[in-house]
Amino acid sequence: MPAPATRHDVEAALRGVVDPELGADVVELGMVRGIEVSDGVATIDIALTIAACPMRDQIESDVKRKVTALPGIDKTVVNVAAMTAEQRSQLMGVARRRAREGVAPTMVNPLTRVIAIGSGKGGVGKSSLSVNLTVALRMAGFRVGLLDADIWGFSVPRMLGTTARLEANADRKIVPVEAKGIQVVSTGLLVETEETALMWRGLMLSKALEQFLRDVAWDPKLDYLILDMPPGTGDVQMALGRLLPQAEMVVVTTPQKAAQKVAARVADMARRSYMPVVGVIENMSGFTTEDGTHYDLFGTGGGEALANDLGVPLLARVPLDPLVVAGGDEGAPVVLAHPRAPSARAIVAAAKRLVELVPPADEETCTARIAVLMEQLGSGHQAPGTRLQNESHPASG
Repeated sequence: MPAPATRHDVEAALRGVVDPELGADVVELGMVRGIEVSDGVATIDIALTIAACPMRDQIESDVKRKVTALPGIDKTVVNVAAMTAEQRSQLMGVARRRAREGVAPTMVNPLTRVIAIGSGKGGVGKSSLSVNLTVALRMAGFRVGLLDADIWGFSVPRMLGTTARLEANADRKIVPVEAKGIQVVSTGLLVETEETALMWRGLMLSKALEQFLRDVAWDPKLDYLILDMPPGTGDVQMALGRLLPQAEMVVVTTPQKAAQKVAARVADMARRSYMPVVGVIENMSGFTTEDGTHYDLFGTGGGEALANDLGVPLLARVPLDPLVVAGGDEGAPVVLAHPRAPSARAIVAAAKRLVELVPPADEETCTARIAVLMEQLGSGHQAPGTRLQNESHPASG
């Protein structure tokens, strides 16, 4: 069992809660005013920039997910207050300094929710689930991107039925390929054929992920960016925690106990990187014949046991289905081609649950209002309708 989280661990986890507009974490911005850990309860004092902050619910939710994912933390209490004028001034100082330094670690908008789909080992259907989850989110009306971060084992282009090639725009940024209404980037869209082997060492793998995040012109209006991760706990996974601290993970396993134990390792890696695990998907969860006979080919209970061990929800049990395999080979994801299939319904349900757990970010930020206010104060003007007296009120939103 890992050691219980300390105050230092909580602070490190909070660095994954990023202000969407400023692109800086709440610790750097001085929003964290207090951290206390006692008897499995973490109490976090957060100071928001102004009263009636439209992002209060999102910030509270992000803080709770990040902190409660730590070992030994059973409950997270978030106390919210409004910043003083001096604290707001300090925050804007940090924002201006970052603007001067040109701090822009990736091209992924901080408003975009980043979900990494990971597994402890290969062969559990992680890529099929990544593709179908992304398509299900698109079908639900969200703007989504899919990054095939399985650099060696790329399979996303075939599963989405695209043979396009990545190209650069006038700003020398890579332009994602669009397939099924989804923005897609994969090393499979760079090589000559699917059979071409990428003989890259670990450092090159993490550098490739870095380039796909920093040099790709991702749509800034994406609601979700799904990452199909390589199996295991190697260089790419560690690079993700460094490049996208706001990323969260869904762990894929099969019902088999051995697979569950292997999947637990990728969850442990995520937590060591302060990346919360959102939930578990059990894939290959039995097979039902046309006459209704059910076979548990890979055992039972692995997904539920893993979810219980991690203290996260089991998002879905996805049955073995030949339609998933055929759809992957033909570029026709099962959620599109056969929406009434049991596997498709399970995946759509998982996507719906994922949206409930990690809802799209609110485009109206707290700092947007205070930035305008600070500029008005600095120039000696006040825009019509601006109510300065709100600053003295307690936070109410």
